[in-house]
Amino acid sequence: MTEKTGLLVGRRALITGASSGIGAAAARVFCENGASVLLLARRGEQLATLTRELTDRGFTAAYAVADVTRAEEAEAAVARAVELFGGLDAAFNNAGLGTVPAPLHLTEDADFEAVMATNVRGTWNCMKYEIAAMLPGGGAIVNNSSVAGLMGTPASAAYIAAKHAVIGLTKAAAEYAAQGVRVNAVAPGTTRSEMMAQWFDLNPGLEEQLHTRTPLPRTADPREIAHAAAWLLSDQASFVVGATVPVDGGWTAR
Repeated sequence: MTEKTGLLVGRRALITGASSGIGAAAARVFCENGASVLLLARRGEQLATLTRELTDRGFTAAYAVADVTRAEEAEAAVARAVELFGGLDAAFNNAGLGTVPAPLHLTEDADFEAVMATNVRGTWNCMKYEIAAMLPGGGAIVNNSSVAGLMGTPASAAYIAAKHAVIGLTKAAAEYAAQGVRVNAVAPGTTRSEMMAQWFDLNPGLEEQLHTRTPLPRTADPREIAHAAAWLLSDQASFVVGATVPVDGGWTAR
């Protein structure tokens, strides 16, 4: 068995959007840092493959197929984590959805609704049940926002609005700190996720254009975002509450 060492030793964690990108990277990083992890997403085949990789390495990992936009499925996922691990004290609400950028007045209502459902309602649903599960013994939650949640970016207006809302939910949950539950957020910049890779493929030259606006002119590896989330979930961030931490190569510093 792999020796349990790292920032998250003994933590029982739930990761949403865990089938690819930042979520899959977080699954690996959290396990490598000692956590037991339940992976959650809509794509069961990818989850099964990643879970098998982690358990083959000696880590404690399981998965559940669920859609976080449905409150009952989010509730069942939290209950499953508690059942498997005896409790829940860490969660990374990473599930997100973006659409091809378009002017606000040309954005389809269906695209707006889909983005808001996953990024905002999905985060709300998960937080609601995660906080309830953590209140008896304490814990920490990290929500995945974006630099688009801190400022205007080339992303769609719906995505920008949704990621601002994620930060609002994060700040609103600061009231739980006195009861032992810390909630913070990360705000990734240009990151090599599945969604961003598709966007780059559709827009040749866009990745290089984004680099020109970033003091550290490159695209982040998803593990870099996952490491920031792991730190926020750990006791090393014990006095960090309601914060949004940019992991953006300096994008928001300009």
